[in-house]
Amino acid sequence: MTKIVLEPYICPIDETIYRVCGADEAGRGPLMGNVVAACVLLDPNNPIEGLNDSKQLSEKKRDALEPLIKEKALAYGIGQCTPQEIDTMNILNASLEAMRRAYINMACECNLMLVDGNKVVKNLSIACEAVVKGDARVAQIAAASILAKVERDRQMYELDKQYPEYQFAKHKGYPTKAHLELLQKLPILDCYRKSYGPIKKILAAKDIVVDDQQLWF
Repeated sequence: MTKIVLEPYICPIDETIYRVCGADEAGRGPLMGNVVAACVLLDPNNPIEGLNDSKQLSEKKRDALEPLIKEKALAYGIGQCTPQEIDTMNILNASLEAMRRAYINMACECNLMLVDGNKVVKNLSIACEAVVKGDARVAQIAAASILAKVERDRQMYELDKQYPEYQFAKHKGYPTKAHLELLQKLPILDCYRKSYGPIKKILAAKDIVVDDQQLWF
């Protein structure tokens, strides 16, 4: 199998002079939980070895890198949107809003934000550029992807303690076969995204409608 080699990203401004942060999110695909984003401003003089797209790293490696990123980064912030906000504004807009909040929570003015994907964050006080496959091409975005993923997984483990019968620690909210089978027997908690197809289907099957709004129990 031929390995795909991505073109290196060339930043349009000098990163040794200007502050260039990176942003990414975790949790677009799951049926439940917050979408979590991170924004990171790395120190060009203090590089971090092993940064990569969080999906390409083991959980053990991500957990090891998270404190290192927080220690060595010049600044970082976490932002998120709730399931209710996702249902209201859709997951794409919620993901971008979570990244905007992450930048604000970073509390460090930058000159440029690089965002993973092909959409830019709106309503920012700085320039923003989308970088396709940025989590594998840009160190700042890779660092943000790791912080976002570790934080969201942490939330899944906390929910698992509250609701062990849902097995959130195992499937992390993704629509696995086992997860969907569990939802046929268990109530739909308020941490679920009721605008998502599988959840809408389950709620419709249970015929839970009040004032034209589906409820979940």
